[in-house]
Amino acid sequence: MSTINKVKSISIWIFVVPFLAINTCLILITTFHDLFPNKEHIIHFTIPYIDGGASISRTARVFPTYLIFKPAMFLTAYLLIRYWLYIKDIILNTNGDHKNIRKILFFGIGSAICLVIHSIFLGIKFDYDLYKLFRRVIMLAFIIFEVVAQAYLVITFYSIKNKLLSFINIKFLKLKAILVSFLITVMILSIPIVSMPGNKHVKHALEWDFFLGVILFYVLTFFMWKKQK
Repeated sequence: MSTINKVKSISIWIFVVPFLAINTCLILITTFHDLFPNKEHIIHFTIPYIDGGASISRTARVFPTYLIFKPAMFLTAYLLIRYWLYIKDIILNTNGDHKNIRKILFFGIGSAICLVIHSIFLGIKFDYDLYKLFRRVIMLAFIIFEVVAQAYLVITFYSIKNKLLSFINIKFLKLKAILVSFLITVMILSIPIVSMPGNKHVKHALEWDFFLGVILFYVLTFFMWKKQK
């Protein structure tokens, strides 16, 4: 199935593009301070995955880092849409219609749309509480939609795994199930932390690590599918 090869190739880029983008922004803003005309924007050395020294948006919303971040997120969103459409085709070709297909498409493509909206408004400042709430809701919707889409996909593949055995490595499907279960658990346990004021560094570290976990799903996707001739 040529669609499987397309999913296999596109999935690794869904990991590589955002991973390189956010970490390039981090390196630039913490190391190459001369690139930033506004010195208030610079950040001194931090490893936010561990110490939560800065949020992702803090590293990416200023000039010139947004010139890297925004196009990368637009490309990632496009790749996500293509990915979920390919997934739909694989399920239809393998099993025929499935009750979860519409849910997978709704949440998968919905997450990509939320990522685009978040990227468009990143760095644009309006001193309105409603606007700030809107940005938070969009970012939260991206996270929830993406994890829900991943969960429905894993559940669906498990329900038809006997029909997919010649196409997938079942060990990586199990790893994807473990990863998604872990992400959902972290989301639930994090509600008290993110909903309360303070804990800024914990929230930032959680943001970086959780985003890494979300895109690691696509690395496992790459290794799960067997290359088709």
